Amino acid sequence: MRKPNVIVFFTDQQRHDTTGVHGNPMGLTPNFDRLAVQGTHLFNSFTSQPLCGPARSSMQTGQFATETGVFRNGIPLADDAETIAKVFSRNGYNTGYIGKWHLGGADPVPKHERGGYQSWLAANLLEFTSDAYDTVVYDVDDQRKKLPGYRVDALTDAAIRYCDDHQNDPFFLFVSFLEPHHQNHTDAYPAPDGYREMMDAKTWTPPDLATLKGTSTWHLGGYYGMVKRLDEAFGRLIDALKSLDMLDNTIVMFTSDHACHFKTRNNEYKRSCHESAVRVPTMVIGPGFQAGGQVRALFSTVDVAPTLIDAAGLDVPDVMTGQSIMPVIRDHRAPWRDDVFFQISETETGRAVRTHRWKYGVTSAYDKDEPRAEAYRESYLYDLDNDPYEMVNLIGLTSFRQVADDLKRRLLQWTTGVENHQPEIMDAKPRFPRQYRLNASDLIDAEDRERDIDPIE
Repeated sequence: MRKPNVIVFFTDQQRHDTTGVHGNPMGLTPNFDRLAVQGTHLFNSFTSQPLCGPARSSMQTGQFATETGVFRNGIPLADDAETIAKVFSRNGYNTGYIGKWHLGGADPVPKHERGGYQSWLAANLLEFTSDAYDTVVYDVDDQRKKLPGYRVDALTDAAIRYCDDHQNDPFFLFVSFLEPHHQNHTDAYPAPDGYREMMDAKTWTPPDLATLKGTSTWHLGGYYGMVKRLDEAFGRLIDALKSLDMLDNTIVMFTSDHACHFKTRNNEYKRSCHESAVRVPTMVIGPGFQAGGQVRALFSTVDVAPTLIDAAGLDVPDVMTGQSIMPVIRDHRAPWRDDVFFQISETETGRAVRTHRWKYGVTSAYDKDEPRAEAYRESYLYDLDNDPYEMVNLIGLTSFRQVADDLKRRLLQWTTGVENHQPEIMDAKPRFPRQYRLNASDLIDAEDRERDIDPIE
């Protein structure tokens, strides 16, 4: 039996709630939504670090940023890093990369900094080499290439050409878009002509942005326009695979490196462990994923490489920290982790852990922009069942001290396992709730008192 092809359709800075299957009512992502239902929708999908370079290093290696050494932007991925491309290449696959890389030291990216990809049509910092209608990348021989069309379409056309050229041999293709990331030099979200106006006329604003504002009041229309064009491009790629009779033997994953909080949590767009920065849309179709349904297991970018390698029937390298989620897709009762771990090592040094219900985060007590800290202070605690947009910070409330202590224990387990380090975590200053919370002993005492009181005649 022929090995399956594998494609990663990778967006940049896309919130999970831009998709219909996550509640967006604007109809921006009909292709994502349809295929998520037909295939496997990884409902609870998160980045391991909400920043371009570190998140991409995790996705390529199956390791956390402190393990890859790319703990902030501007650090190239080590030449000898074990990557998903190297694994597929060793197993007879042609490997190709198209779009934004952000794991090298310069443009054009030297061959030894390309993570083992054989075919290459990319730029290290696509946001600086190109613009919305000025797509400039470099080929495998470092030659500058200007591609026609809106940037999303230009890269999608290149991906379709790659698929057409590799119909007779198995391939692993990574297509990395800049959209819906902002264009750095203009601090704008340049949608295709006419799309922003279309979105502004019917914009739905998520509750966190409606309350906290940030830059969303003037950026959200362009952002949504970029998301819409990405979904259209995704549909075109799927149509191309279908027309080439390749769709049934191709695994396609749609995911993003991190999300976007529009300067509501700090003074830029990410680098925060809030859901608005760490939760991303992820779905997969193809062999092993059809009719997988909605999977609620907590999935991280460190799991991407192990999952795709396993899905292709290859051995996952022991050096990868992440896990393949394939056993859970085959049987939702299969054991899986109860929490996910986040790192931040740029703008601030922070750590967080998330369970299905709770989010708990800490921030360095002393250092900034360090791989890790010796001591952290508790910063936030959110009850996601009752506060999914994280508007009410419960940290320090004495009534939630037991919950915080459990999450602190979980966070220390992660730092010990991933970073070989157990920092000090200082408790937040106690805050006392204004409401009185009944304990079980209060109810027992009340029943005893009731029995002791004579009935009123």
